[in-house]
Amino acid sequence: MLDIKFIRENKDIVKAASEKKHIEVDVDRLIEVDDDRRKRIASFEAKKAEQNTVSEEIAQTQDQEERNHLITKMKMLKDVITGEEDELREVMKEWQYLMVRVPNIPDMSVPEGETDEDNKEIRKWGEIKEFGFEPKGHMELMQDLDMVDFERGTKIAGFRGHILKGDAVALQFALFQFVQDQFREKGFTPAIVPSLLNKEPFIGTGFLPQSEEDLYKTQDESYLAGTGEVGMMGYYMDEVLDKKDFPIKFLAYSPCFRREAGSHGKDTKGLMRVHEFYKLEQIVICEASHETSVKLHEEITENSEKIMQALNIPYHVVINSGGDLGLGQVKKYDIEGWVPKDMKYRETHSSSYFHDFQTRRLNIKYKDDEGKLKFAHSLNNTAIATPRILIHIIENNQNEDGSINIPEVLQKYMGKDIIKNDNNQTQTS
Repeated sequence: MLDIKFIRENKDIVKAASEKKHIEVDVDRLIEVDDDRRKRIASFEAKKAEQNTVSEEIAQTQDQEERNHLITKMKMLKDVITGEEDELREVMKEWQYLMVRVPNIPDMSVPEGETDEDNKEIRKWGEIKEFGFEPKGHMELMQDLDMVDFERGTKIAGFRGHILKGDAVALQFALFQFVQDQFREKGFTPAIVPSLLNKEPFIGTGFLPQSEEDLYKTQDESYLAGTGEVGMMGYYMDEVLDKKDFPIKFLAYSPCFRREAGSHGKDTKGLMRVHEFYKLEQIVICEASHETSVKLHEEITENSEKIMQALNIPYHVVINSGGDLGLGQVKKYDIEGWVPKDMKYRETHSSSYFHDFQTRRLNIKYKDDEGKLKFAHSLNNTAIATPRILIHIIENNQNEDGSINIPEVLQKYMGKDIIKNDNNQTQTS
């Protein structure tokens, strides 16, 4: 959430940001409501002060007639205050409704565009493998190796359901162990966070109200998170942190849930776009410095690039266009790994920074060197997300006979170097 003072003083900038992000919000109406809110607060506080004065006068007055007059005045003030409080409450509802819909200001380097089709490549890594045969897709490869069951997964879980089996499970756990080992010396504290959460952390991180249609909601007014970012940012909600602990870094594991409400007709088969998945997420909280946020943004992006390089998956990094940014993001990179069957790069990681957009909503502060309270800055990025990354690993490491070479860095966790089918059994080579 932006500071209302900033919005009032930079109305044109906020309007331009809304246009660049293709997010509709009535900034003029917000300022009108804020004017009304301020007047009503001033009137309400003046009446409360008058009520306190009359209350003191009643206590000090000995004359009964004067006392009765003051008591009558007190009752009248109380009725006025109650009425003004009800009216202020209604004004505050509209004010809050508009405030949480105002997007953050994107960085100047963010390109114009409406969708992910307008994202701009800034670098690429790795050589795309030339197969001496027609490469298969991950669905066919995994089914032939008895690594996944889509039919029974759909039977028990519905659309986009699947069941990972055998070496797919071993490969997934190997990935999580490998990634945790990579972060062990980087100052990240491992954490397991809940996915079933109260509404407040979703509002605080910006997933409400913008992305409500993509969230699962329970009958108890709780929501299922699509990323560990929500729970981990809620961890410090309404707290004052110690600047000496900055930057605070978490590697948060969680199951994740997304309705994929806006993706009808996209990736309806396979593991690219599923309702339930698992993720290790980088979350960083730091001092309120643009330079520090930019530095850490590059750092957490590099962390994920090194994982892709270790897995030997060709990839490129794109800077997301304005229309492909979320409500709170100042800037975002996507890392997209090469998928041989699709003959294109597909997203594996998403790296963002927010300045104080999330922390202002969540009321996460710290004291600077002068003792002044400030809202911290926040960042996040995927470390690894499964089962999607299995697509990239399996398709890029396939052999003509349908076997899968296990990336060298995962072999010690798997206890073998190849996944192959021998008399319907997957064996060590």
